[in-house]
Amino acid sequence: MHKKGFTLIELMIVVAIIGFLAIIAIPSYKKFLAKAKRTEAYMNLGALATAEKIYHAEHGTYTTDLQALGWKPEGTIQYTYGFAGGEGKSFVTGRLGAGPGELTGSRADKDGFVAVAAGDIDGDGQADVISIDQNNEIKIVKDDLN
Repeated sequence: MHKKGFTLIELMIVVAIIGFLAIIAIPSYKKFLAKAKRTEAYMNLGALATAEKIYHAEHGTYTTDLQALGWKPEGTIQYTYGFAGGEGKSFVTGRLGAGPGELTGSRADKDGFVAVAAGDIDGDGQADVISIDQNNEIKIVKDDLN
């Protein structure tokens, strides 16, 4: 009489193959998640730049006051957005824990603005910093994906 089933060796080989595939897949998955978080930053910076341009058209100057702009990021935000200054007024803090110190280089005056988004997307203590200016030029100031 034949018993049907798998031997212990066969099961251990299958578990080893699944473990090997997981080792290969997890870094790719983490990089995919990081890129998705960065995409959020691009979208919110674009919206912030549009709000700045509308404010400039009405007042003849740019501002670091997010409340005056009537801008806030949508949904559960990952990055910290805005300008160096006061919480809620000049910047909005996201879940990735970047503080106002990462927003250096941001500014707004009558001639132009530079808004910044910062977030530690991979948890290594180094922030990913992205900026946008009045010409809609987006720059990666510090790249946390490399």
